[in-house]
Amino acid sequence: MPITELNHYFVRSRDIERSRSFYCEALGFEVMPRPNFPFPGYWLGVGGKVQVHMGPDGAPEATGHYFGTSAASARDNAGVVDHIAFQGTDAQGMGRHLAKLGLPVKTRHIAEISLFQIFVADPDGLMIELNFPGVAVAPTWAQSSPAAGVGNP
Repeated sequence: MPITELNHYFVRSRDIERSRSFYCEALGFEVMPRPNFPFPGYWLGVGGKVQVHMGPDGAPEATGHYFGTSAASARDNAGVVDHIAFQGTDAQGMGRHLAKLGLPVKTRHIAEISLFQIFVADPDGLMIELNFPGVAVAPTWAQSSPAAGVGNP
């Protein structure tokens, strides 16, 4: 019974409208159809697949709906998850887009696996890792271009 892929993750947000805006405007997610749960929230996705579920911190009867976090998790930290990773295309375009939005990022290039990464935190502090495979050499724009808004950690 193998696990085949990540289905989604749930963000317990301090401000769901701010978080929805980040995921949609910064990362290009779309609001997807969502069942009528007894608390407000969003399902967000890319390519027709839901990948992020979102609900507010402090939802009524949260303990009956939010099973993985304590009542203080959304206020104290991003939980025990260090980061969530997505694969993308056009690293330079994404770097410029995030810079235009004024979002601080860090980058990393892993030459031995030809991978370039951009890291950006969501509004609640959860680190989002954006992976761009097939990049054999570290892009010069990520190392020196202030307009790109990215640089090495």
